[in-house]
Amino acid sequence: MTAANPPHATPPTPTVPGPIPVASKPNSFVPPPLACDAHCHIFGPAQNFPFSPNRSYTPPDSGIEEFERLQDRLGLERAVFVQASCHGFDNSAMVAALKRGAGRYAGVAMIDQTFTDTDLGLLHDAGVRAARFNFVAHLGGAPDLEVFWKLVNRVAPMGWHIVLHFDAKDLPSHANLLDAMPVPYVIDHMARVPAGNGIDQEPFQQLLNLLGEDQRCWVKISCAERLTEGKVAPYEDVVPFATALIAAAPDRVLWGTDWPHPNMKVMPDEGELLDLLSLYAPAEELRNQILVTNPTVLYDFG
Repeated sequence: MTAANPPHATPPTPTVPGPIPVASKPNSFVPPPLACDAHCHIFGPAQNFPFSPNRSYTPPDSGIEEFERLQDRLGLERAVFVQASCHGFDNSAMVAALKRGAGRYAGVAMIDQTFTDTDLGLLHDAGVRAARFNFVAHLGGAPDLEVFWKLVNRVAPMGWHIVLHFDAKDLPSHANLLDAMPVPYVIDHMARVPAGNGIDQEPFQQLLNLLGEDQRCWVKISCAERLTEGKVAPYEDVVPFATALIAAAPDRVLWGTDWPHPNMKVMPDEGELLDLLSLYAPAEELRNQILVTNPTVLYDFG
């Protein structure tokens, strides 16, 4: 289930912008050895890895070669590639990137009920360690929950966890779903809470409680560029949210760039996003835990 679509003769025209050509180098701290970008995507190249015909957007090619140049510039060594909706259930581009990394990368796949046990085993052998499910309205909304639970129960014996992409307003309504999860689960992008609504907003308080009380719950302190009210750097209004999450469970927080930032109108500078971590976690030991220790616990690199 990773190479179902034939290549395009001509790549499709992008409908969303791509990342900035060259990120700035981080200047607030030097990332430690084995530092990990725990949320990023591989898009195409579409000529080799076609986009889904059911996609809601078409990104420009942002393949593994471009990503590795970014890694070198930021001083990062590991990554977790997350399958995004533009490639649908064809995980081919991600799997090729995982194989190229030879143990430096891990993957989060999108799967459906057509995947056989053999398909899942091949994904696992390539380095996939989780399945992702979108509940976000503009990406198609919540999945069929009967199918969702069947898939969760199929990957649980493999030691996979579940990655959940929510709209903030919908998080409170999924309390029962989260309570029933049989495996660890990761909530993407601080549950996409709008920073302008303040730290006391119900979705964020639920997220904070979940992280503090449920040992299965992990959270990515990513996408400040999506959460900030002003939509541009320096994203200072997001800092209290990230610091509160880190304080609640420093051993279950991940950081990522979300490169190449699908569907963003104003592209962030990844060097600035990495520098932001020094405001989230001023102590070097804590940054090292977020960048190295935590992703190593959740993903068996190598």
